[in-house]
Amino acid sequence: MISTTSSTTEMVTQGKLQINSVDYVEDKTTGRLGCFGWLLVILSLLLITIVNEYERAVIFRLGRITDRKPKGPGLFFIVPCTDDFVKVDLRTVSFDIPPQEFLTRDSVTVSVDGVVYFRIYCPISSVANVSNAHLSTRLLAQTTLRNVLGTKNLSELLSDREGISLSMQEALDEATHAWGMKVERVEIKDVKLPIQLQRAMAAEAEASREARAKIIAAEGEMKASRALKEASLVISESPSALQLRYLQTLNTIAAEKNSTIIFPLPIDILQNFMQQK
Repeated sequence: MISTTSSTTEMVTQGKLQINSVDYVEDKTTGRLGCFGWLLVILSLLLITIVNEYERAVIFRLGRITDRKPKGPGLFFIVPCTDDFVKVDLRTVSFDIPPQEFLTRDSVTVSVDGVVYFRIYCPISSVANVSNAHLSTRLLAQTTLRNVLGTKNLSELLSDREGISLSMQEALDEATHAWGMKVERVEIKDVKLPIQLQRAMAAEAEASREARAKIIAAEGEMKASRALKEASLVISESPSALQLRYLQTLNTIAAEKNSTIIFPLPIDILQNFMQQK
């Protein structure tokens, strides 16, 4: 009995030693990362970022812009602990200018809206020189619209939209140049006038049209009287021409009104009676 117990104890002890040795070997192998493990560690310290063809990334490293130029398009790496980046869209952006009410130079209240097309040509300036380039451009477009149109008369506003658009574009482009913005186009969409002013302008236009029509009719009468005077001088030189004109008139009347009967009375007979009196 004693020998059996001692042999059993030795077997248990050997089994424990074998298990401990296996655990030690496993701990030793798991402590090694290997090449692939170290590669994952290095990549985990870097952040992979991709920007599209129409985008650029402005990278700030410890608060300063790196290389003084934007990154992209494509793939680049940044360090999460020290780097920060801002994506900038280089495509042309359009926005509507809300209707702006103002007084023209001739004291007429009108409401005008428009549309602006712009793009970012310098990503670093658009990030470093202004907090929000898009919002700043929108607000500046509204004030510029009021300032430019406030110096125009109502007639200039209605007839010279192209010139107003060009002046607005030049003013906006000059003001946003420091922000890295390029204003490509400005268009005036609609000019809204008060209803009473519309009625007054319609009445004025109708009166001017009637006046021009009367002037044209008077000029026509004057030219017709001159032509009749010249025709009378020609007819007075040839008595047969008067007879031919008389027959032509009869032919015209007979063609239009067949029931009309005309008895011609020579003027010479009347002149004889007048001379006798």
